[in-house]
Amino acid sequence: MTAKITKCNRDDLQILQEISIETFNDTFKGQNSPENMKAYLEKAFNIKQLEKELSNISSEFFFVNFNNEVAGYLKVNTHDAQSEEIGDNSIEIERIYIKNQYQKHGLGKYLLNKAIEVALDLNKKEIWLGVWEKNENAIGFYKRLGFVQTGAHSFYMGDEEQTDYIMLKKLE
Repeated sequence: MTAKITKCNRDDLQILQEISIETFNDTFKGQNSPENMKAYLEKAFNIKQLEKELSNISSEFFFVNFNNEVAGYLKVNTHDAQSEEIGDNSIEIERIYIKNQYQKHGLGKYLLNKAIEVALDLNKKEIWLGVWEKNENAIGFYKRLGFVQTGAHSFYMGDEEQTDYIMLKKLE
């Protein structure tokens, strides 16, 4: 595998938006109404919103390049950028998005290892994420990598309330 991770910056907003919309849509469009998908994509991945997230000092974005192509990205959050108050010793993986054509190449694990590296550099003791209860592939992936479900929280897809499992992994 020829993969490389690079940190995202403001110049990357357009590609960040394109990957966000493409991967989210590919993953979830079959299980949600077109209206709710449209509403969510427009709210979560508009340029202004992504610019705000990218400029937050408590969030970091990293692209994964595979054979010199941007294949996906990772977003991690600390402090007040976390979507839940898990604790000062934790870091959140908010997104691991891999384009369909680059899945099954180990890139998700590669990005997850980057998130763990960031957490350890910040002396965090645990890493956590939220994953949709119906996303069985992702849940299985995280379980294989040592994550355990510790709770749940609401996630809104347009006007529909859904449940995300909170999964946590202790770091050594």
